Amino acid sequence: MSVTQTMNSGVSFRSMAVKPPSHPTYDMKGVIKLALAEDAGDRGDVTCLATIPLDMEVEAHFLAKEDGIVAGISLAEMIFHEVDPSLKVEWSQKDGDHVQKGLQFGKVSGQAHNIVVAERVVLNFMQRMSGIATLTKTMADAAHPACILETRKTAPGLRLVDKWAVLIGGGRNHRMGLFDMVMIKDNHISIAGGIINAIKSVDQYLEQQNLQMEVEVETRTLEEVDEVLRYTSQTKSSLTRIMLDNMVVPLPNGDVDVSMLKDAVEMINGRFETEASGNVTLETVHKIGQTGVSYISSGALTHSVKALDISLKIDTELALKVGRRTKRA
Repeated sequence: MSVTQTMNSGVSFRSMAVKPPSHPTYDMKGVIKLALAEDAGDRGDVTCLATIPLDMEVEAHFLAKEDGIVAGISLAEMIFHEVDPSLKVEWSQKDGDHVQKGLQFGKVSGQAHNIVVAERVVLNFMQRMSGIATLTKTMADAAHPACILETRKTAPGLRLVDKWAVLIGGGRNHRMGLFDMVMIKDNHISIAGGIINAIKSVDQYLEQQNLQMEVEVETRTLEEVDEVLRYTSQTKSSLTRIMLDNMVVPLPNGDVDVSMLKDAVEMINGRFETEASGNVTLETVHKIGQTGVSYISSGALTHSVKALDISLKIDTELALKVGRRTKRA
């Protein structure tokens, strides 16, 4: 079941500030069900069953404990709706908005038992997505005029969720998986017996299968870039983008040398999209973005994410009092 078929969990595409990326097989509702089942096991929430009357109703507030970009609001609504369609969720912010430490930015009201059951699953998704969106926003602003991309280095099973958070943070998505873009990397080149052999094989395959899709090739030296340019100037090819891998060279003083990357971009001279990869950090991304490269990809956006601290509190006055004492609100 595709993601677009599973967005009817109480939340419409129209109501979303940023729509999730499309995927032909990803089952968002299935991921939500799996996360809830992981928590409930075969008995359900024994603490709730022991302490909370089933008919008790409460109001709980979302509280930001750090500054950052909030993400996962639309997904949170889907989770609450999956647990209990009668829960009422309201927000003062939307996906992609900046929240400040101490801000109450949303609330959920209804049956206390069901709110507490959904709480941790909602927060786990929101904290991870908000962490990704916050880092993406910082990197995207610094990379301008280049566009920042994530990679396939996502949490297994959370590919679409992670990539959705990148979009919310102002980045763009690279390929969703192995199916929607041809990406000729170093191992493909080695097995094919050279970079031109690999490109030729891709061209033949796409023609035989009557497929049209973006094609990217990874280059690691200026000689490989030149080889690709000479081949594509003489032969019609499906190639659309050239990756310039590890052409950002770290220096002993902590700076980076981007001269090789800049030379490669000048050689390509707009004939193809260009993508810088390797040694991309918060400290280096601005300098990389000034070389004229089209895209900058960073696996760190999703593989090294630091969750943004968010809580859901029923007694918000006491939570704020404790938060002030511990410097967390």
